Amino acid sequence: MTTLKSKLQEDLTEAIRARDELRSSTLRLTLSAITKEEVAGKEARELSDDEVQKVIAKEAKKRREAAEAFAQGGRAEQADREKAEGAILDAYLPQQLTDDELNGIVTQAVEEARAAGAEGPRAMGAVMKIVNPKVAGRAEGGRVAAAVKRMLAG
Repeated sequence: MTTLKSKLQEDLTEAIRARDELRSSTLRLTLSAITKEEVAGKEARELSDDEVQKVIAKEAKKRREAAEAFAQGGRAEQADREKAEGAILDAYLPQQLTDDELNGIVTQAVEEARAAGAEGPRAMGAVMKIVNPKVAGRAEGGRVAAAVKRMLAG
């Protein structure tokens, strides 16, 4: 069975052979972020695919934020590179939910939470508890929270 980490390493080797600078530097940085995570605790350990996915998601999010910052700063070339790196990383993540899919899951969770008696601001936590496992890795936390707030306000 191939782990996600070994898939990244194989793809890195391929990118280096193909002299694909963008892809190889993106994968190299991501693999070093994974290694850093593996040695972060009291003892070094191998990350599970889920944990590796979280590292990749964090790296992809960093790229999106950097792209926005560069774009706002009028540095389109760097913004484009960050976007391209983000796109490479997104390929290793589960397919992101569309707004409609996310809203559907959130609507259902709001109904469940209300049925369980959660009302007002306290409902936010109850709804997030129901939504998070359903969207795990397929939508960023900020996006989920915003959708939940919208539904609760509506």
